[in-house]
Formats: sequence, structure tokens, C-alpha cells
Amino acid sequence: MPPATVLALAQSALMLVLTVAGPLLLTSLVVGLVIGLFQALTQIQETTLTFVPKLLAMGAVLLLMLPTIGQSMADFMAKISDLIITG
Repeated sequence: MPPATVLALAQSALMLVLTVAGPLLLTSLVVGLVIGLFQALTQIQETTLTFVPKLLAMGAVLLLMLPTIGQSMADFMAKISDLIITG
């Protein structure tokens, strides 16, 4: 396999990781910042207050992003399959 193909495949794999994990990580970051600001303003230091909203928000984002994640994983698998077939 030529080095250009390997480089393109690695770039596609990194983009796939960003597509799959990016929205979830970004949601967790935003919800964590909002909850942290709320805790700092009200001086409520409850540990479950950080986990439950993050869990609910990440679940909602995962449900919304499932078609996009599935399509990008299918495209990547098709690209890998084409490379395997062509040898």
C-alpha cells in the first residue's frame, strides 16, 4: 500500500473519531461549565448535580447523532473494504 493511501486512511480514521466522540465531548464540556458556574454562584456542592445533567444531555445528543455516527462509520467501513478488495 503506498504511503499516500496510508496517510489518507489515517486522516479518515481521525475524522471518524472526531465525528463520533466530538459531539459527546463538547456536550459534556458545555454542561459541565454551566453546572460548575451554577454551583459556584449558589455554593451548592452536590456531586450528583454534575453527573445527572451530563448523563441526560449526553444521552440526548447520542440519540440525535446516531444517524450521523452510523453513516460516517458505514462510509469508513466501505472505504476500508474497497482497500481490502483492491489489495
